[in-house]
Amino acid sequence: MIAEALDLFPGGVNSPIRAYRAVGGDPPTLVRGRGSHVWDQDGREYVDWVGAFGPLIAGHAHPTVVAAVTAALQAGGPFGVTTPAEVRLARLVRERMPSIERIRFCTSGTEAAMSAVRVARAATGRRLLVKFEGAYHGHAEALNDPDGLLVAPYNDLEATSRLPLDGAAAVVVEPVAGNAGVVPPAPGFLSGLRELCDRHGCLLILDEVITGFRVAPGGAQERYGVRPDLTVLGKIVGGGLPVGAYGGRADLMDLVAPAGPVYQAGTLAGHPAVMAAGEATLELLDAAAYGRLEQLGAALEEGLGEHGRVARVGSMLTLFCSDEGTFAALHRRLRDRGILVPPSQWECWFISIAHTDEDVERTLEALR
Repeated sequence: MIAEALDLFPGGVNSPIRAYRAVGGDPPTLVRGRGSHVWDQDGREYVDWVGAFGPLIAGHAHPTVVAAVTAALQAGGPFGVTTPAEVRLARLVRERMPSIERIRFCTSGTEAAMSAVRVARAATGRRLLVKFEGAYHGHAEALNDPDGLLVAPYNDLEATSRLPLDGAAAVVVEPVAGNAGVVPPAPGFLSGLRELCDRHGCLLILDEVITGFRVAPGGAQERYGVRPDLTVLGKIVGGGLPVGAYGGRADLMDLVAPAGPVYQAGTLAGHPAVMAAGEATLELLDAAAYGRLEQLGAALEEGLGEHGRVARVGSMLTLFCSDEGTFAALHRRLRDRGILVPPSQWECWFISIAHTDEDVERTLEALR
C-alpha cells in the first residue's frame, strides 16, 4: 500500500508529518481504533498517544460520539440552511468560552485562522500581523506573507513590545505553544499581550485549535485568565471530524457576511454530523473527565521524566530528548513494543479519557 500511496500522494501522505521522515522507517498502516488503542492492517495492536494529533480527547470510536454521528447521517443532510445541531454546539462553545459572543463554523483550522485575520484587518484598517517563532496557524496565506508579518520570540514580552504595534491589525498567538512541542506561557506573557494590544489598538487572537477544550473546559483562555478579541478553534470542537471555527466579540463577528462586508462561506460548514460529534464530545468532558486527564498526564509526565525533559499542560505533553536522533531511536523502540507516539519530538502527545493506568504503565515499561 505504501508504494501506491507514494504514487498517488505527494510524499505518499495527505499531511507532511505522517511521512515519518523525522524518525525513519515507513509509517504504520492503521485500519481500526477503539478507545486508546489502534490496530494496523496486520492486526498488531498499539497504545495510541497520537490521538489524530489532538481531536480524539474521547478516544477512538467512543460509543456516544458514534451514536450521535450515526443519527445525524441517518437524518440526511447537509441541508444548506442552519440546523439545530449548529445552534446546540455554538451554545455549548459560548457557555464554556464567554469571550465568543458570536461564532462561525468552517471546515478547517487554516480556514478559521485566515478568516479571523481578515476580520481583524477589516476592524482595524491595518494590514500588519504579529505572530511568534515556532507557531503554526495553518497554511493561511495571511499568516505567511513576509510583507505583512512581524515575528517575535514566544514568551518574550519585551521583544514583542518593541515591534511597531501601532500598525498591527492583530497579535496571533498559541496560548500554549504546541507546534514546537509543548511550551507553556511564561507568567504574565498572555496578560501582557492583552495589555499591549489594548494600548496599541490591535486585536488579540488566540489560536486555540490545540488547546481549546483540552487544557481546561474553557480552553487556555480560562486556564490563564485572558480574554481574547477573537478565538480560533478546531480539532476537539468537531469531535474528530473535519472542522474549524472562529468567534469573538459580537461587534467584530458582525463584520462577517451576511451581517457585514467580510465575505466567507463554505458549502460544508456546520455539517450536521460534525456538529453532532462535537456536541457529544463536549458533553463527555465534565469535571470528572478533566480530573482524570490531569491524573493520567501527571503519571505519564513523572515516568517520562527519567528519559528526557517533559513539558506538560493538562492532557498535552512533549518528551524532549537530547537530540532528534535520540528521539528517533526512542520512537522506533516504542513502536516495536506496541506504543505509538507522534513521529517528531516537536509534536505533542495527547491523552484521552479512554486512556488507562495500564496504558501509562505499559508505555513506561516499554521505555524501561
